[in-house]
Amino acid sequence: MIRIAIAEDHNCLIEGLTLFLEYEDDISIIGTANNGRELLDIIEKNMVDIVITDIRMPILDGIALTKTIKIHFPKVKIIAFTMFDDEKAMRKMKEAGCDGYILKNSSFKKLLKAIKKVYKGESDFNLEQLDKNTPKNMSVLTDRQAQILELIVQGKNNLEIAEELFIQRVTVETHRKNMILKLGLQGQGELLRYGLQRRYKF
Repeated sequence: MIRIAIAEDHNCLIEGLTLFLEYEDDISIIGTANNGRELLDIIEKNMVDIVITDIRMPILDGIALTKTIKIHFPKVKIIAFTMFDDEKAMRKMKEAGCDGYILKNSSFKKLLKAIKKVYKGESDFNLEQLDKNTPKNMSVLTDRQAQILELIVQGKNNLEIAEELFIQRVTVETHRKNMILKLGLQGQGELLRYGLQRRYKF
């Protein structure tokens, strides 16, 4: 039985992961947490084989969590499940001792394969695939588009952005569409993911 603990600050993703993995006969979800500190509490009290963690989390992020686990619980394997398709993020997680790195735009089946691979003692890092998925540089955006993207990351909708920048709502919508085209993204969800990724500082 593969005993798994999940650290993720979005409950909807935790629910989706749990629902998917519960159908696997050889996997048991030991516990879930919304930050690294809560996750450490789980593995201090329970036997855990694999930790699936996001990188950006409150209180204790994925990098610090990985370092701590590898010092105090060296037998526990760690898989980063994150939106940050950035080589620097991957390398920092690898240096911390992470055993696998899967992007959130991958299918849950790919994550399952990584779980089985890492459980066997193998590593699951694919820099080549990461480079293929990395979006174009943010410098292609105009200053106004960069402003709008920052407000999107803050969770504001089109109307709220328009009011804050004193522009028309349709102008915001047009900028969104143009940003998606410029960056080679597939929709609004990827635009938010891109904005969050570029906002994260290492």
